[in-house]
Amino acid sequence: MKQNLRQQIHEIVFESESRAGKIFDIALLIMILSSIVVVMLDSVHGLHLKYGKIYHQIEWVFTILFSIEYFIRLIVVRRKRKFVFSFLGIVDLLAILPTYFTLILSGTQPLLVMRALRLLRIFRIFRLSHFLVDIRFLSGALLSSFRKIGIFFLFALVLVIILASIMYLVENHEHGFNNIPQCIYWAITTITTVGYGDVVPITPLGKIIANILMLIGFAIIAVPTGIITTEMAMALKSRDAGHEVCRSCERRGHDHDAVHCKFCGSKFQDEHLESYRGKSD
Repeated sequence: MKQNLRQQIHEIVFESESRAGKIFDIALLIMILSSIVVVMLDSVHGLHLKYGKIYHQIEWVFTILFSIEYFIRLIVVRRKRKFVFSFLGIVDLLAILPTYFTLILSGTQPLLVMRALRLLRIFRIFRLSHFLVDIRFLSGALLSSFRKIGIFFLFALVLVIILASIMYLVENHEHGFNNIPQCIYWAITTITTVGYGDVVPITPLGKIIANILMLIGFAIIAVPTGIITTEMAMALKSRDAGHEVCRSCERRGHDHDAVHCKFCGSKFQDEHLESYRGKSD
């Protein structure tokens, strides 16, 4: 009897296919968004002075509800240690602890900002629904492009340091270019096309260097976007048609359940295999 009840609760809390599971996920989503709205409203000084006590009471209601939900998950889950130390498990715990800290310790009110971590709990709902495939697809594309983007940003960082050092000499330590770190700050804000305007070159040569840096900034924005878009396109082809395109040699004609490329021997991404197996099951 207890085992059946535990299994039913587990299906409601951790699954989203059943009607009760979907209702639970929707209720949890409403609670998360409502608590975030309370956190944001409470940060407004005027509203805090006027409705601070009401916000505090509402916050305790949310904290108690989230605490009950956390302990229910902890009771029905089989691998409790794995759940507690998982990413979502840690997020769940950090989302409820700050309010309890205010009872035990004084001066912990700034920790209440950590309540905004509750927004991360939305990924728990996504993880238990049809969003799972899309999240794996997006994360796989981002991980695949991480190395290329990392190399590109390393090159951009070297370029920024070199041009910042030149500006340090050209501007003769004046007009805000007092040291190389300050020049690096200016170079980053310029190359990213942000341009706060707090540090501005005055000399003709400095303006020329600034113009060059601005033009380079367009490439800084376009290149990572192109890399990620390409990886997402290739991942989409691989997901929809097995391993249609090999990432290494970019050749086609593979079987859906292939583990290695039949042309270059490269091993396919694990997420593609899992995606295919999920479709087969």
